[in-house]
Amino acid sequence: MPKRGKKYREALAKIDRQKYYTPEEAVKLLKEVAYTNFDPTAEVHIRLGVDPRHADQQVRGVVVLPHGTGKPVRVLVFAEGEDARIAEQAGADYVGSDDIVEKIQKEGWLDFDVAIATPPMMSKVARLGRILGPRGLMPNPKAGTVVKGEDLPRVIDEIRRGRVEFRVDRTGNLHIPFGKVRAFSEQQLLENLAAVMDAVMRARPSGAKGTYVRRVVLAPSMGPGIRVDPNLAASLRAD
Repeated sequence: MPKRGKKYREALAKIDRQKYYTPEEAVKLLKEVAYTNFDPTAEVHIRLGVDPRHADQQVRGVVVLPHGTGKPVRVLVFAEGEDARIAEQAGADYVGSDDIVEKIQKEGWLDFDVAIATPPMMSKVARLGRILGPRGLMPNPKAGTVVKGEDLPRVIDEIRRGRVEFRVDRTGNLHIPFGKVRAFSEQQLLENLAAVMDAVMRARPSGAKGTYVRRVVLAPSMGPGIRVDPNLAASLRAD
């Protein structure tokens, strides 16, 4: 285990490692243990009772955070013709077709945070799977990022307002950002966390048996984790 710096150790000392905090206590403590010079991202790490190797135990979904993510999001839309015009009017940062595909393939251009595609574009976008897939940027119908032209304004607006995609990793964990530690109030962070937990509970797969939410940890990026009572976390609901 790597040796931690003085500020990290001081932050860690504020946390009772044997305690399971309430969500309210954990959010309050999250602000106290953030020590970086920049405003860190608030993250929730959730251990689920699923085996991702089985198709009926996959967990994937999206959540629109009521107070956003706290950071600007650059949106790329793969579209042509009328769909491209709709995307531009809806405020997409980049809109294109073969030109964008070629730019990503030949130049390694990845100056965007979310990629959306219309269904007719997917045959072209599929060529970018090896580049976009590992980075979580590949448009996907299950993630709601492959949409018809008429739905582009709604989806782009949701992304601007704080739409976050989540997907269980191979170890059965979710890692989801839910705001900025300093810029957001405790109430804003708690409401965003409630929206996340609500979405995760709704995404419970049919193959999940027994306890679904087994461990919940809040942490500032580059900071120590705070254990939350998993039952209280799982009972949070978005308004």
